[in-house]
Amino acid sequence: MSRKSLLLLFMAIAGASLLSGCQKLVANSVPKASKICPGKDPKFSINFFKTNNQGQKNSKGINHVIIFNPKSAELDFKVNLGLSHQLYAKDAQGKLRKEYVPRQFRELIVGDNAKLNGQLPIAAINADYIGTDNQPQGLNISRGVEYSGAFKNKRSSFGISGGSPRQRQATIQAGRRNSDVLNYNLVGGNGRFYRQGKFKNICQDLGEFACKGATNRSMAAITERGYVILLVNDVKANSQIEISDINQELLPDAFDNVLEGIASNNCLGKIQEGILFDGGMSPGLYYNQKIYLENQGPIGSVFLIYKK
Repeated sequence: MSRKSLLLLFMAIAGASLLSGCQKLVANSVPKASKICPGKDPKFSINFFKTNNQGQKNSKGINHVIIFNPKSAELDFKVNLGLSHQLYAKDAQGKLRKEYVPRQFRELIVGDNAKLNGQLPIAAINADYIGTDNQPQGLNISRGVEYSGAFKNKRSSFGISGGSPRQRQATIQAGRRNSDVLNYNLVGGNGRFYRQGKFKNICQDLGEFACKGATNRSMAAITERGYVILLVNDVKANSQIEISDINQELLPDAFDNVLEGIASNNCLGKIQEGILFDGGMSPGLYYNQKIYLENQGPIGSVFLIYKK
């Protein structure tokens, strides 16, 4: 090979090496996208995922979970119920109309009564227990307007306060709150299994059927950092589920395992309060234009979440 050919070959090899080095340098200089744990993300608003009974994310998990930050300016909230008329309507004497009719989950997340500022919700969960008269049994308040039943002062309820987004807070307690701003969006429930950070197995409180017979569940929990976990566990859900020892319908003694796992894995802080919503034929969950679960029973009330 001539001297000229050797020189050209050397230059070609050197050029290729320089180009490769530059490409590596550029690649290394591009910042890699980092996954921020929701509880550590100041912009976090709402998310949906599925988990097993240890709170670990699983595409075939039986637990359908919504977590959200009540203080997010992107979110707003409302409560809807089974009514034969427009929500907040009054009669000729100026009294609030409360003409209850049986309505299923699907009916309560669509239509005018489900809208807020002209928008339908991004998420919804079934809530209060319903009587044979189709009336909700607990404390239900929608945007400050009360629709409650006979047990409104005896049973606990879940809700998000009014006020500016930064002032909002989630609460679970029995009866009306002392501050009016807290009595803004509330839904009844029954079966409070976390109080001030302490877990209680409420199997005996629920009774034999509700404890071991009807094991499909819907619930809400609040963490010490103010985040909310909504969870529905039902093998009939409209998604792929793979049953196993750590992925099956929940008994009350396992509520803490799944909730604490979810809270820990998403940096939400420790669970402070927890409450059951109506089980049996009532659990329902909706997120981002998909109904993941809908049973055939009428619903006492639904808690609705909107994204601005």
